[in-house]
Amino acid sequence: MTEARVDPQRFGVLVPLKPTVSGKSRLGSLGEDVRRELFAAFAEDTVNAARACPRVGSVLVVTDDAAVARRMRALGVDSMPDGADNLNDSLVQAAAELQRRSPSLRPVAMCGDLPALRPDELATTLDEAQPDGAAFVSDANGTGTTLYTAVSRSHFRPRFGTESRTAHLADDAVELAVGRLPTVHLDVDTPDDLLAAMRLGLGSATTRAVARLDLTATPRT
Repeated sequence: MTEARVDPQRFGVLVPLKPTVSGKSRLGSLGEDVRRELFAAFAEDTVNAARACPRVGSVLVVTDDAAVARRMRALGVDSMPDGADNLNDSLVQAAAELQRRSPSLRPVAMCGDLPALRPDELATTLDEAQPDGAAFVSDANGTGTTLYTAVSRSHFRPRFGTESRTAHLADDAVELAVGRLPTVHLDVDTPDDLLAAMRLGLGSATTRAVARLDLTATPRT
């Protein structure tokens, strides 16, 4: 008797993006124009990597910045307004919108500053998520969070913010990709983070952006 094939779970990725005027403030030492360009490039590379991941069925950006929304539309990505006073409430609203649009997709919140993110590493990470419960990925510093997912919108309780890794663990979320899959962990907040991302291999948009700096970037092929 032939066993029925079980298709893998597919995900809807939610990417919150601050207004360009305030995003990536710790990169301001590189120059205001460069900071703005890097902010937009990080978002573009993160979104493109998510779209290229075989486990991802859709990407929805959450932003109040009209210019950012236009740039995302040019990539073929929808956006929705940031309709809450804090990041986690905004993500809960975005998960509800995702459920309305694509009820079969499992919600995933992901930072928009992962310019070295590889689609295959994201797929491996998502494959580790259990079919029930919540899960997350810690950042490279081991205190924050780059990705959070839950089985459904009703179970979706992100805890992004200060010491979010501890908060997610306290909420019984399972930590994924521990000590592995570096491009999923490495969010870029500082020039040193950017250098680390360059060593992993940047996406094409960030490669173009850092070409303005006195740095050598090697794009991924």
